[in-house]
Amino acid sequence: MDFITAEEKQGIEARVEELKANRPILSKRIAEARALGDLKENADYHAAREDQGMNEAEIRRLEERLKNVQVADHSQVPADIVFLGAIVKLRDKASGKEDLYKLVGEASGNFDADEIEVTTTSPMGESLMKARVGDEIKVDLPRGTKRFEVVKIL
Repeated sequence: MDFITAEEKQGIEARVEELKANRPILSKRIAEARALGDLKENADYHAAREDQGMNEAEIRRLEERLKNVQVADHSQVPADIVFLGAIVKLRDKASGKEDLYKLVGEASGNFDADEIEVTTTSPMGESLMKARVGDEIKVDLPRGTKRFEVVKIL
């Protein structure tokens, strides 16, 4: 069972609705391409069918994901523990550099945010889960182990 925030669930639901709204557009593209004639050598037809297939596959994937997720209930979690949806300031023990990290169920792909998104299933996310301010966490990364100190939970 995956845990996600309420905002992440709303984002997934909005994406599903957007993809479903795209169905008539794709059907129209297929019909227009079919009207051009010979389907064997009709690149527009094949491209539209491929787009339709990818659209439907993404709808199925997201709907399946929504069936298997649980929205995290923040009212049950003490404020001093890192949990899903928390934004945490960490200090790299080796360099002293501080960065903000946000613990999420699924990365949004937004690279303009002030914080670095970390999924709960990543090595960093697993180490952060249930940590407290002042704790030192150890993260096993492909390039070796890194240590961080939890400075603040925002």
